[in-house]
Amino acid sequence: MAKRDYYEVLGVSKDASAEEIKKAYRRLARKYHPDVNPDDKSAEEKFKEVKDAFDVLSDSNRRAQYDQFGHAAEEGGFGAGGFGGQGGFQGFGGFEDIFDTFFGGAQRGGRRNGPQRGNDLRYDMEITLEEAAFGLETTVDIPRSETCETCSGSGAKPGTQPETCAHCNGTGQEQVMRNTAFGRFVSVKPCDVCRGEGKIIKERCPDCHGNGQVRRERKIEVKIPGGVDTGSRLRVSGEGEAGLRGGPPGDLYIVLHVRPHEVFKREGNDIIVEMPISFAQATLGTELEVPTLDGKARVKVPEGTQPGTLFRLRGKGIPHLRGYGRGDQHVRVAVKIPKKLSGKQKELVRQYAELAGEEVLPQDKGIINKMKDALGGK
Repeated sequence: MAKRDYYEVLGVSKDASAEEIKKAYRRLARKYHPDVNPDDKSAEEKFKEVKDAFDVLSDSNRRAQYDQFGHAAEEGGFGAGGFGGQGGFQGFGGFEDIFDTFFGGAQRGGRRNGPQRGNDLRYDMEITLEEAAFGLETTVDIPRSETCETCSGSGAKPGTQPETCAHCNGTGQEQVMRNTAFGRFVSVKPCDVCRGEGKIIKERCPDCHGNGQVRRERKIEVKIPGGVDTGSRLRVSGEGEAGLRGGPPGDLYIVLHVRPHEVFKREGNDIIVEMPISFAQATLGTELEVPTLDGKARVKVPEGTQPGTLFRLRGKGIPHLRGYGRGDQHVRVAVKIPKKLSGKQKELVRQYAELAGEEVLPQDKGIINKMKDALGGK
């Protein structure tokens, strides 16, 4: 099923301000949050769609890439920073953190003992320019929380089961009544006995110590498409932290960082490479062998080429992320002037200058004559 446009999802225009996007997200998050719509799968899917749209459009870099590449910048893909580089993680809050922000944790009461989605993970990855251009498949090591296999996530010792909390009757909450000058007020707070879980574990699992989760490192296969750049983000669905009490796992977000290249400079989907040539080559013309991402190529330099002239190699740049062709490679020539010449070489250059009517320093001139010239011949 094709994904809807993120601006359409939030109900804002493409030139909406950051504040307008934030307001639209808050309104829709309140409306579709799973805790507000229990056992409503469609509401949960809409909430996830709204959250995905906000994650992209609230980030200026990801929003710019989305405006340029659409959903191809996020799916499978990109927006959407291993490979011999540094990896780091950052957790993203699940449904609960957002609900607490909007409504306050105490109001959720007994919903704490329901299924909870696992947190998302972030992994920063460094890749080469060649890998960014043509893509690659590799594996990354991801440390994460997983459901304990010994107790199947219950937290109880095998052969036993968590017991319903007698204090709150399994609701995970208790009522507190206060008498004030304005009357009697009843508030709800998490149960002090079971800490809001609704269950009590008398014999804890020896592997997870009652947490229902264990910390493990997993190898995750990752496919990077060609055409990505620094800041592109790959989402690997379901490879984040494990959910609680049967909740779905979070997602893994891989953020890419492209290392600077020694020869090539990237400008969008084009590649720039600078090639030095001599004065004679620029004057009389030559043919250069230049490096490209695909190997060697030859460029014909006509006579009279000026410093900084660009020669284009069509289709030798970075592949477009959506798969529609490639950028170009531009070869910029830099004319190198020799710093030291032999006597014969100098004489030949002077002869050329005379034929061209150009003034140069005389070959032999004493310091006195030079001073006279500087003083206007006096």
